Parts: sequence; C-alpha cells; structure tokens
Amino acid sequence: MIEIINVHKSFGKKYVLGGVNLRVEKGESMVVIGGSGSGKSVLLKHIIGIIKPDEGKVLIDGIDITSLRENELYEVRKQFGMLFQMAALFDSMTVWENVAFALLRQKKLSVKDAKSHAIEKLRIVGLVGVEDLMPSELSGGMKKRVGLARAIAHEPDILLYDEPTTGLDPIMADAINDLIVDMREALSVTSIAITHDMNSAYKIGDKIAMLYEGKIIETATPDAIKSTQNPLVRQFITGSAVGPIKIEGVDYEKSFNRT
Repeated sequence: MIEIINVHKSFGKKYVLGGVNLRVEKGESMVVIGGSGSGKSVLLKHIIGIIKPDEGKVLIDGIDITSLRENELYEVRKQFGMLFQMAALFDSMTVWENVAFALLRQKKLSVKDAKSHAIEKLRIVGLVGVEDLMPSELSGGMKKRVGLARAIAHEPDILLYDEPTTGLDPIMADAINDLIVDMREALSVTSIAITHDMNSAYKIGDKIAMLYEGKIIETATPDAIKSTQNPLVRQFITGSAVGPIKIEGVDYEKSFNRT
C-alpha cells in the first residue's frame, strides 16, 4: 500500500532524512517512533505529498507521488484521512461542521446529508449529542475524537496519526489507543502513526519502526522490539538517559557524576 524508497530530505544545511526505506502492507498498522526532531513529522508529510524529497520515491498503491502534478496529487490525497497532533479543529465551526468539512467541499453533499453523516461518524468515535457544540466547549480527549471522526468522514483507505496521544492523561490516551485499534478493525484501513509514546506504539502497531539520524534503524513487531538487542532502540523504548543516544547540549554522566 505504501512504500518509501531511499528518501532523502534536507532543509538548508540541516539533513533530516538520509535514505529512509519503509514498507507498509495493505491493512497493516505501522508505528514510527523516534526522538523529538528525528524527522517523524517530515516523513509523514512526504507520505501525504506535502513535502517532496530531494531524492527517492514515495509509492502509494504503486503510484510514485513525487512525480505527480498538483491536480493528480489532489486525487491521491483523497485516499487519506489524518488525525493531527492537537486535533486542529476550526474554532469558528461547530463540531459537525468540522467533521463534515471535506464532505461539503469535496463530495458536495447537502448540508442536511453532511450533518447526518457527521453525526454518524461522531457516534462511531463515542460522541453523541455534541454536534452543535463549538471546539472551545470540548475537553482535550473529545477534541481528539472529533478529529478522528473528521479523519474517517470520507471513508479513506489510509489513516495517518500525528502523535495521537500527545497532551492527554494516561487514561484518556489509552481510550484513544483503543479507538484507533477499533477503527483499524472496523474500517480495514492501512494506518501509519508517529509517536514517542511507547504504550501507544505497543498497543496500536502491527509493526514498529524506529527513525534515528535520518534512517529507519529497525522494524519489527511490538514483541520483537521489546526484546531488541539494538542499543539505540533499547535506550529509546526504555526511556533511559544513559546510552548511545545523547541529550543535545548535556553531558549526562558528568553532570550527575555517573560512571
């Protein structure tokens, strides 16, 4: 369904992606982990075609989107739904208008039909009776659910999740993880999530890939990742400050007299 082949990307002198290779099968849930600034969001933007690589290919269902014209890319993007990190709801629109945004503009549904469709998608994500509220009236977890309802509103083939549990307490984060798993099973979609939350990664991923210094250094099932012998991956998944991954600007061992 999705194949990333030797993708390179730099911004000025900053080299972000240095030959990324990743393959996601149809119906599979892939989680990409990595530290802040490792290029996870940049990779996600390549997959949806917002950014073009300096070198390499991004294949969506066999089509190299890096060579498409804007109108052709627009058609490919219709296969995608995306849950943004902070939900990214439009403050001036009601909940149902947010969910139905693409339906009103792309599918040209009537207001009545679009609202009915939005209410049904809100029900699927566990929200009832909120369609006429404004985003400012919602909790953080509710906003995430509305964002997910919007992502699935046009029934996409591929769902992308940008840090889906960021800003949520552990209980709400787990509820969102459960919802993501339910969406995958109910809709049979292919999904890619980027996160640094390992609880989320273990729960929602069929496979986990770690991005480090511009490359995927390991891809495996959650169980295999937990028992990895790769010191870089091991340090990240255990959240240890001591190891081959250094904290920028900090000599941890000297600062705390560690040996």
